Amino acid sequence: MMSDHYYTRKPETQHNRQIHEMELRGTRYRFVTDAGVFSKSGIDYGSRVLIDALELPKAARILDVGCGYGPLGIVSAKLVPQGKVTMIDINERAVELARENAALNGVHNVEIIQSDLFEAVQGRKFDVIITNPPIRAGKAVVHQIFEEGAAMLGPGGAMWVVIQKKQGAPSAEAKLESLFERVVEVKKDKGYRIFRAEK
Repeated sequence: MMSDHYYTRKPETQHNRQIHEMELRGTRYRFVTDAGVFSKSGIDYGSRVLIDALELPKAARILDVGCGYGPLGIVSAKLVPQGKVTMIDINERAVELARENAALNGVHNVEIIQSDLFEAVQGRKFDVIITNPPIRAGKAVVHQIFEEGAAMLGPGGAMWVVIQKKQGAPSAEAKLESLFERVVEVKKDKGYRIFRAEK
């Protein structure tokens, strides 16, 4: 059988739970991962580069799009204890793991929702959106995340995106530039590029 990829509502892959420990932004974390979710063998390099680059306003309302088992959203929530992080993913296994990982790391200023793209958070506004977009879902989905995300940010809001050069960073940058006032390449590392797109 073809193994499911992570961009699916209900992975059928057999479970293979693992615990990974890692240090991110000076804090130790433990994350439970499983088969059928993105980057199950520990945090992927792109997410790590994005976490290191993030600058978040103190009481920000943050949306993590495609949260997977939760490293981006959980670390962000720790960085802004007065803020609130909403984490969404289409994959129900990822959502369950993200809830478990938030509890495991003592993070309570999060809400974690199963959502096909922005379906479950329609009509809400955020200060910051962070995403390691699901490249395997295709360019149309990635561009939809940028478009719909832009509309959910208030004035002065920012979207942080990590994307690999070979996976379409130039077209992603052009798309962001068509939607935002200003797009800054914050960091480049091993072919990964971090963009901050500002409203």
